[in-house]
Amino acid sequence: MNNYELMVIFTPVLSDEEFKAAQKKFAGMVTDNGGSIVSENAWGLKSLAYPIQKKTTGLYWVMEYIAPSDFNEKLKIQLLRDESVLRQLCTKLDKYAVEYNAKKRSGVKTGTEKAVEA
Repeated sequence: MNNYELMVIFTPVLSDEEFKAAQKKFAGMVTDNGGSIVSENAWGLKSLAYPIQKKTTGLYWVMEYIAPSDFNEKLKIQLLRDESVLRQLCTKLDKYAVEYNAKKRSGVKTGTEKAVEA
């Protein structure tokens, strides 16, 4: 079992219910195939760096999960088939990235925060 992080940009025309249903669909795929969800974070509507399919915004969603290595190909196929997905990126996390994400979730300072000027 390996640690992965999946970032998906959904089309901005989805309603809140459709956005949550899409999240639940892909999270369910992970658990149905023997994996487990470590964390999910819906960033919401954000501007894109460049237009994709004539859209300048997208609904961002990040999921960290643990799954067998052969599962990612199945997940990629489903993401490519889904018309509501503009872009997706799945990254395998090493032990340092897993440790960093755990610290970040727990609120411990990671050393990468920006100093706030008073």
